[in-house]
Amino acid sequence: MKILYHHRTASKDGQAVHIEEMIAALKAQGHEVRVVAPSASDEAGQMGNQVGWAHRLRQALPKALYELLELAYSLLAYRRLSKAAKDFQPDVIYERYNLYLLAGVLLKRRLGIPLLLEVNAPLVFERSQHSGGLALPGLARWAEGLAWRSADTVLPVTQVLAGHVAAYGVPDGRIAVIPNGINRAHFAVSPAPTFAKAQHGLADRLVLGFTGFVREWHGVDRVIRWMATSAAPSNLHLVIVGDGPVRADLEAQARQLKVSERVRFTGVIHREQVPAWVAAFDIALQPAVVPYASPLKLMEYLVMGKAIIAPRTPNLLEVLNDNENALMFDADTPTGFEDALSRLCTDGALREKLGAGAYATIEKLDLTWDGNARRVVDLATRLIDKALQPA
Repeated sequence: MKILYHHRTASKDGQAVHIEEMIAALKAQGHEVRVVAPSASDEAGQMGNQVGWAHRLRQALPKALYELLELAYSLLAYRRLSKAAKDFQPDVIYERYNLYLLAGVLLKRRLGIPLLLEVNAPLVFERSQHSGGLALPGLARWAEGLAWRSADTVLPVTQVLAGHVAAYGVPDGRIAVIPNGINRAHFAVSPAPTFAKAQHGLADRLVLGFTGFVREWHGVDRVIRWMATSAAPSNLHLVIVGDGPVRADLEAQARQLKVSERVRFTGVIHREQVPAWVAAFDIALQPAVVPYASPLKLMEYLVMGKAIIAPRTPNLLEVLNDNENALMFDADTPTGFEDALSRLCTDGALREKLGAGAYATIEKLDLTWDGNARRVVDLATRLIDKALQPA
């Protein structure tokens, strides 16, 4: 199959992981993939970096003007996509949804090529809640609805997100949930936990771990606050594999509570280094979650067979089962997270049980990029066959 893959993502973060892994999986299965996208970040491979020029432009321009430029970018992207389609003659278009991005819709309408639209977030809702909101909410809702309703199949990453898609009038038969996945081979080369701990100077420590770009809503401050209480074992150590806008605040909090020697940030690291750090975790942390997300860090924790602590939210319950592959807590209970930490830190048998359950989950649910690629190709094949049938 010839797949024209389009996205507007230039940052090197979890979005880039999803894009790169899906493309690699499709190619590994023998399909031809032509990618149309912005230039990658200068610091390729450094996970967690943001695209500086886009951020500066957003800060400098009036919000309404920036949003209009986003919509206008669709015309530039359409020209690039159209040129690639003329040369490549694709069987299907696969586009990663972004707000105001309508290039795939325009090309589908002109050429009649089936369009699969990957949706990772309800961006009108998300941007309305953060960064000062949207200046043109009506235009944004129009663009989002047009993109979702125009796709032949919409691919949200959770059932919760599928509900957002359906609310725009997309029929259930044109929605297929495909959660994030993992590259098992990438994590298969990780060291044994004892060796990983020794390698990072964490021998004989009970290690709490968090991966990713840490933000205020992630709740890592709660972990640090709990570490300063008598409930936390004296040999406890917290490792944040990544960086983020609240790093300085968290480091200041740790100093104030006199636990700074037990808190470590790795800073931005190369993707290849992540498995060796996660291998050192005894307990993997998902203190909070966006209600419609399929967290990449969760897939990393699962494939590494880690004892996971996570909130009991509908999107995570699509993958996790309390006391089977994770210890889950009620996010509305004031001390729910801390109580779960206390329990898991003192129960090695439970950690072992949850870790085994976590590892088995990847195979059980086929939470791999290879599996996702197979599902996408199956959906695309059905669309192509349907298009070839006589009216």
